[in-house]
Amino acid sequence: MINQRRADGSLRHLTTLDGLRRAEIEQLLERASAYVCAPGQMPPRNQNLAGVTIGNLFTEPSTRTRVSFELAGRRLGADVVNLEVQLSSRAKGETMLDTVHTLESLHFDVFIIRDSQSGVVAHVAANVMPHVSVLSAGEAHVSHPTQGLLDALTVRQCKGDRFDQLTIAIVGDIRHSRVARSAYEAFTGLGVGELRLIAPPALMPAAEEFPQGQRFTSPETGLPGADVVMMLRIQKERMEAAAIPDGEEYFQRFGLTPQRLALAKPDAIVMHPQPMNRGIEIESSVADGPQSVIRSQVSNGVAVRMAVLETVVRPGGSRT
Repeated sequence: MINQRRADGSLRHLTTLDGLRRAEIEQLLERASAYVCAPGQMPPRNQNLAGVTIGNLFTEPSTRTRVSFELAGRRLGADVVNLEVQLSSRAKGETMLDTVHTLESLHFDVFIIRDSQSGVVAHVAANVMPHVSVLSAGEAHVSHPTQGLLDALTVRQCKGDRFDQLTIAIVGDIRHSRVARSAYEAFTGLGVGELRLIAPPALMPAAEEFPQGQRFTSPETGLPGADVVMMLRIQKERMEAAAIPDGEEYFQRFGLTPQRLALAKPDAIVMHPQPMNRGIEIESSVADGPQSVIRSQVSNGVAVRMAVLETVVRPGGSRT
């Protein structure tokens, strides 16, 4: 794991939440809270990143993450350039780092990278110019740090900041999920009282990856008394590996229905990082129901990414 900090200890990169202190996570959430706005309200804007050039380099498809990073940069006054990396020189054999070095010559200051290959983001971060910051927008199955932060912010908005009093259940393909890994780092970093992992045995992660989570192989045993139910997208290519022949059978065994949600606390919230496979991991009546905060997660993504961009580019605070 690379050093994400500058010599003075301030955060320069964000490639993972692993290693962040609780106070740092809480400060990021506090900063993000200032950028949250209700639907229909004018989104907060400023010029704190005026003169900064941000490059979005995505080698995988993305809607929520890419758009929210773009909005975050623009609302802070930065110049934002979206690069279709799969259509660029990388398709001709150029490495991601060569692409980044080319853009550094054009005075880019921040690179936001999503890549299906693990290690790419850290490699770039370890080899950019001293003034440049690198943020992960999702790396293979390894990490998705801003998703972990927005999930924590959503829980905090609904349940308060006493994470030690909460029981959070993560359900689905935990083994292959970068979302689950970063959520785990965020929740444990904030001192969650009880974390439950609910998955078929083939989709359960290794014990050393999630050492603090209690493990359950059915929602019926893992959901009772939960304050938060976080569903994960099931990647259909994993079905055969999990000995689950089709989505219908998976839904019968692990899908979140109103009956299963009733096992959790009456005021439990339902989360999902999206995209959703309705009728496979979650029933539409639950996804769209009164306990769902899925849309709030999306909205919080912009606020969190504004906070992260400000923190890594202007560690001393807003410009005067």
